[in-house]
Amino acid sequence: MSSTLANGGAKRGSRKRASQGEVDAPPAKASRPLATSEKPSVADILESLEYGPAPESPAVANKWLEEHGRSFGHFIDGKWYKPAGRNTYDSVNPATGEKLACTLQGTEEDVEVAVTAARTAYKSWSTTPGHVRARYMYAVARNVQKHIRLLAVLETMDNGKSIRETRDCDVPLVARHFYHHAGWAQLLDTEFPGWKSVGVVGAIVPWNFPLMLLTWKLCPALAAGNTMVLKPASYTRLTALLLAEICSEAGLPPGVFNVVTGNGAFGSKLAEHSDVDKVAFTGSTGIGQLLRRSTAGTGKKLSLELGGKSPFVVFENADLDAAVEGAVDAIWFNQGQVCSAGSRMIVHESVYDTMVKKLKERMSRLRLGDSLDKCIDMGAIVDESQRRSIDEFVQRAKKEGADVHQDCACMPEKGIFYPPTLVTNVSTVSYIVQEEVFGPVLTVITFRTPKEAIALANNTKFGLAASVWTENINVALEVAVSIKAGAVWVNGHNLFDAAAGFGGYRESGFGRDGGKEGMYEYLRPSWEERARPVVDAKKLATFGATVPGRPLNPNDGHSALIQPISEQGGVSVPSIDRTVKMYIGGGQKRPDAPYSRPILGADSKVISNVGDGNRKDIREAVEAAYKAAPGWGKRAAHNRAQITYYMAENLELRRQEFATRIAAMTGRDMASCLKEVDLSIERLFHWGAYADKFGGSVQETTLYGATVKIHEPVGVIGIACPDEYPLLGFVSLFAPAVVRGNTVVIVPSTAHPLSACDLYQVFDTSDLPGGVVNIVTGDRDHLSKYLVEHQNIEAMWYFGSAEGSQFVEATSAVNVKRTWVNYGLSRDWTDAQQGRGHEFLINSVECKNIWLPMGEIFAN
Repeated sequence: MSSTLANGGAKRGSRKRASQGEVDAPPAKASRPLATSEKPSVADILESLEYGPAPESPAVANKWLEEHGRSFGHFIDGKWYKPAGRNTYDSVNPATGEKLACTLQGTEEDVEVAVTAARTAYKSWSTTPGHVRARYMYAVARNVQKHIRLLAVLETMDNGKSIRETRDCDVPLVARHFYHHAGWAQLLDTEFPGWKSVGVVGAIVPWNFPLMLLTWKLCPALAAGNTMVLKPASYTRLTALLLAEICSEAGLPPGVFNVVTGNGAFGSKLAEHSDVDKVAFTGSTGIGQLLRRSTAGTGKKLSLELGGKSPFVVFENADLDAAVEGAVDAIWFNQGQVCSAGSRMIVHESVYDTMVKKLKERMSRLRLGDSLDKCIDMGAIVDESQRRSIDEFVQRAKKEGADVHQDCACMPEKGIFYPPTLVTNVSTVSYIVQEEVFGPVLTVITFRTPKEAIALANNTKFGLAASVWTENINVALEVAVSIKAGAVWVNGHNLFDAAAGFGGYRESGFGRDGGKEGMYEYLRPSWEERARPVVDAKKLATFGATVPGRPLNPNDGHSALIQPISEQGGVSVPSIDRTVKMYIGGGQKRPDAPYSRPILGADSKVISNVGDGNRKDIREAVEAAYKAAPGWGKRAAHNRAQITYYMAENLELRRQEFATRIAAMTGRDMASCLKEVDLSIERLFHWGAYADKFGGSVQETTLYGATVKIHEPVGVIGIACPDEYPLLGFVSLFAPAVVRGNTVVIVPSTAHPLSACDLYQVFDTSDLPGGVVNIVTGDRDHLSKYLVEHQNIEAMWYFGSAEGSQFVEATSAVNVKRTWVNYGLSRDWTDAQQGRGHEFLINSVECKNIWLPMGEIFAN
């Protein structure tokens, strides 16, 4: 590889031949010499087809910067706030090295001022009628359009991306989000009954799309009635401050939108502030994991849009020329600094050589240059440290034996640039194939069959996006559904719209930006207040510790395990001992350890014994659930509904028996126990009805085609049930998960597990496939510890203590699994909103948007 090319030193049009693993460019083509005059003739231009410069003037941005003295404070409570004694940070144009302005490095005191302003504004903004909020947002959208050139130019100068991208993609999407979410503000009461705003939102956004990603957080937050404190990335602060001023000019009330600047630690202070009710973050997976741990157990809502390693799957019948142009959009758009970048090309082996040849030829025509030049294809890398990081990935790939090809039509001698890079001769476990580079680097591997293509696409810890390239619509749809990613584009890549949610699976995070699904990130059920749990540090430190069962002391009033049940010839006949087994893989299983735990009734007498589960029992249950998940998830929704109705039917046949069991465990009167059984039957009917009525919708995006939202199963869900309402709580939790195609490993009430255990026969007689529901009895916290730590558990629902809730949320950060916890607060499981509200469905599905273009007849 040419060192000058890799480090930004090649002149326009330069070419170098190199050995394997280095620059492998075609020889320079002969062309007619240009006229010696300063300005080429038309004939010269037509002969050479050389690009002429088409610079966008920076005057409007420079004027705005100068009017503020090229020195900015925070924007808090509708005005500039510039406290004394703060350090500053220089914003620099990465394409030229020019200093643009300096901004403040905020302190904890500044966070306090901003959050206080947002909290004060929330009191009125949250009660402002939806129509009024819609008018404000509409006004901001119009004002954004009035300043579109200023925003585009400043974004380009601050970030380094090309003016074509900011002008034609980023800023129009900013306006689109304000318009779209003005509509949600207008319709909030009718479209989201039973929901309310969260409170103060702390938003942290990255440097790759500083303005666009800001609005992905801001718009739904404001539409829902929340206020926001935003911290932009250190490298790219200027357009966030400009947008705050534009919002103020449009009349947005003071304190509704506040912008504070600072370093990474400053962002953590914002996220950890006790009066921030929701944290919305887009950035790296590593920082997302830190935020998950720091906010664990605090009662804050959290959404994370993190890293990706998106597959770009090319079938042999694809339009290869279109796929090459798609690759330009997938990996060289924004210099590859895109979380959804199609950085893993997976191409059918029959067209591999042709595809690689076409890619190399296309790379040789890509123009790198001044970001304000409208004729360039790629702009600058945001910072020298990022350029070094990209190059370290490439150099490591070369040392591991990969072939590295770098080429472009031209690249400036100054500025922070990195050439388009193609890496071949790699394996599925190569570091550069598995890890996110966040730069203009494309790897290529091959496949032979569609099943292998799907397996390779899913062979990643991420799940943000993917694209499928084929002219066969049947293949396109089946592969799109099979790839585990939040957005899948067919014959396209990096398509975005406010009407379609964007977000990922696995270590790409959770939550969605955009669409109706994105609105729920900024709402909470109307009955629910923000939890502010007090966690006992000693209990947290010993969470999950348990001691196996011991013999019961008769002096404590406990009865013997074996009780007389009859007399024969004057001799008392004891009952036969029965210890209830666990239910794993469709069969009753003894616990791994020879331990059991007695279950006491309200009178402290022993009712029965159950197995005392451990780590190995959880492991076997997860294996069974994992094995059952693909088949159950693909079952027809009608079939899942019928099985759920059968459960209700068989439960009703044993109505009296189940009520008697609940009464024996809890000491409640028979009437309330019968009501619990009846409500459990009703819940099964309720969720059975939703088996085929929550599959998704068609999103009304700007795409000429169809954007189809599919509600997919989350996968294997771990559930820890509460002690209250031992049957109803159990049914209310497992039923929505199962009807939406998930499999579960569920821990019933620690104190009253027998109602759940009595369901074994109900499951067996209701045609429920083995492994769909797996029940492990024992200490809830001990078993929850192993569930949340298991890598094949995709989500964890925990209804127990405040300490357990914090442990579950913090531990989930290891592989960024979704969580749903109660922070130690009980809910009324008999209430329709609390016991079977819409949140149960939201937690049971992953939203995937599949973008399907069309265009044989009217597209042109």
